[in-house]
Amino acid sequence: MAARFRKSFKIAPGIRLNVSSKSTGLSFGGKGLRYSINSRTGARTTIGGVTFSSSKRKYNSSAYKAREQLRKQKEQQRVEQLQQARYEVALFENQIELIKSIHKECDEIIHWHDIAVSSAPFTKGMEGPNESQAQLLLNQYKPSMFNKIFKTEEKQRNKLADQVQAARLQDQEDYAEWEKINQLAKKIIVGDEDSFFVVIEEMAPLDDLSEFGSGFEFFAIDKDTMEIDFQVHGEHVVPKEQKTLTSTGKLSVKPMSKTAYYDLEQDYICSCALRIARDMFAILPLKYVYINAIDERMDAATGHSKEVTLLSVKIEKEILNRLNFEQIDCSDSMQNFEHRMVLKKTQGLQPVNRLIEN
Repeated sequence: MAARFRKSFKIAPGIRLNVSSKSTGLSFGGKGLRYSINSRTGARTTIGGVTFSSSKRKYNSSAYKAREQLRKQKEQQRVEQLQQARYEVALFENQIELIKSIHKECDEIIHWHDIAVSSAPFTKGMEGPNESQAQLLLNQYKPSMFNKIFKTEEKQRNKLADQVQAARLQDQEDYAEWEKINQLAKKIIVGDEDSFFVVIEEMAPLDDLSEFGSGFEFFAIDKDTMEIDFQVHGEHVVPKEQKTLTSTGKLSVKPMSKTAYYDLEQDYICSCALRIARDMFAILPLKYVYINAIDERMDAATGHSKEVTLLSVKIEKEILNRLNFEQIDCSDSMQNFEHRMVLKKTQGLQPVNRLIEN
């Protein structure tokens, strides 16, 4: 049998280091009250000769295991709820940011003058580039030994000949497309108003705003000016509830204050107005754009809702292009332009008259 040993060393007043063949520990205190920590038995307290152990117990009963499983499930549910709360708050904050930053996006600028003076892809009536390339491949075709052995030479030549015909048709389509847009560009740069509407219909510049439920009507005033009526439908876009996280990470949902809601609605309308103007100036050679933001409001005299104008603004291209769209407050930016807009903090935007009366 292996020899056992146990030694005790005083390392400080009232503190001893206990070493045995199976464990190591420390003990504190005197005869009446002593506290010890052991690497094998854990912590123990001795009071008046009675020892109390605080070593970990092992629970193996099925009831305990089931209780432990329920505890883990509850903890998992709590974690999932916290994750869902963070997700919902992130969605809310993203929606707010989107409402305030619609004006930061814009269509690519179309240079109509460059299109009007652009050269045809090839001389009409002559062989086009696609046909020339396909014809060259046919002329240079040399059957391989494989083609000769399996008698596929004629099949391959017919395939290349079909490709020449397809290339010819492609050249004809390309020429027709160039001719169409070239003629349109010439009409656009001289201010043909009917051509303006062709471009708007083809380009659909405000389609992404339509996803918010917005609608648009376009009116050509003259070759330099257009007017756009913008259906706001703010109740479908601006949230009425505020979502935040509590100090414990739980989701807090509260009604948005009237002041916050009306400020956000104003930001949305003004951001849309800037975006509409930017898109119109990008696709048409305009100098001015009048924008009227229209929404429904309750008429106290009749008890029915009716359409009213909440913003009417004349945006000048030259001034608009000088703005820093990443930094501006879109509501404050209306001060750069002739406009009509009245915001009452607890009542929201009030009806105004249009700059151009019908």
